[in-house]
Amino acid sequence: MVQVGKSGLFRAAMGIFCAFAMAACDLSAPTRSDDASVVPGNLRRVSYSDLPGWRDDDVRYALQAFRNSCKAKIQYTGRVVPDRELFAEKCRMLPSASADTATVRAWFESNFQPYQIFSDNGGETGTYTGYYSPIIPACRTKTAQCNEPLMGIPTDGRNYKGVSKRDIVDKQIGRVLYWANIVDVQNIQIQGSGMLRLEDGTNVKLNFAAVNDMPFKSIGEELRRRGIRPAGGYSADAVWSHLKQHPEIAKDVIYTNPRYVYFYESVPPDVIGKLGTPLSKIRSIAMDDDIYTLGLPVYISTSLSDGRRFQRLMIAQDTGSAIRGWIRADIFFGKGDEAYKFAHGQHAQGKMFILMPKVYSYVKPTK
Repeated sequence: MVQVGKSGLFRAAMGIFCAFAMAACDLSAPTRSDDASVVPGNLRRVSYSDLPGWRDDDVRYALQAFRNSCKAKIQYTGRVVPDRELFAEKCRMLPSASADTATVRAWFESNFQPYQIFSDNGGETGTYTGYYSPIIPACRTKTAQCNEPLMGIPTDGRNYKGVSKRDIVDKQIGRVLYWANIVDVQNIQIQGSGMLRLEDGTNVKLNFAAVNDMPFKSIGEELRRRGIRPAGGYSADAVWSHLKQHPEIAKDVIYTNPRYVYFYESVPPDVIGKLGTPLSKIRSIAMDDDIYTLGLPVYISTSLSDGRRFQRLMIAQDTGSAIRGWIRADIFFGKGDEAYKFAHGQHAQGKMFILMPKVYSYVKPTK
């Protein structure tokens, strides 16, 4: 959200001044401010030729995801904030859905300025992990296999913030939506969304609604602490398989993680990110929304779990409690088992570039 007043008038005046005296105005870096929300030192202006693989990416798919951002109610918060009017202008100028790759690439190049992102210590690489939306068997009522509730936010006014998972479930602080195996429930809570396949074949989509603000504790680390080593080590596959094979310890182990995630049922069955838009397979990423305004285009250069290079224009449309820092992102790989194959092993280093609407200045969010 943009503050109006002297700062807004100053930017407008500077824009007019620069139009007549470009030689006297340095637009190579964002406008600086004394406000704590502005940290321009982490961004360095670059050209599109500096983006590895830029000419090889089919950016039409990124445009489809960006179109979803334009339909969202953008929250202009964080430390890297686009000018509201400039962002809206770009959304009004979108190429048609039938535009070819060259046209879409030229549109991004004409309307957005790339900046390479650096960490606070000057590093140019950060960590890229992955997430997905699992598909799990579920029931409408509690059974021997469907032994853990999936709940929505309580409607009776009861507090859930700072309340542990064990207390939330034992006291049923929330509306029971469906039931599933406790191991699958833990997995869907970690991913933040999932598809339920009910006994009658009906598919139901659950999306993230809220969290109890308790810290996350690793289930694998808890097994390690207890001296339990699953066959295959401590990968997600091995941990979930071990707990399903040993239901006598599953609840006790899982409840050492006090974090609890609430859901809501999504119609249509899309995976919805923090921005409030449907996520696009391998075009949406989760980023730190304390730093970035969600909705912006971000170009990343990293590797997939199978070693292939991954250089694509992505759209920041989601966030996560573990996604913190200037060069840190979670790649959304889609739904189901195929997406899981990539998401669970994704952990690579890489560079990051953010595309800001031309010509742009940092804007202080309204409190």
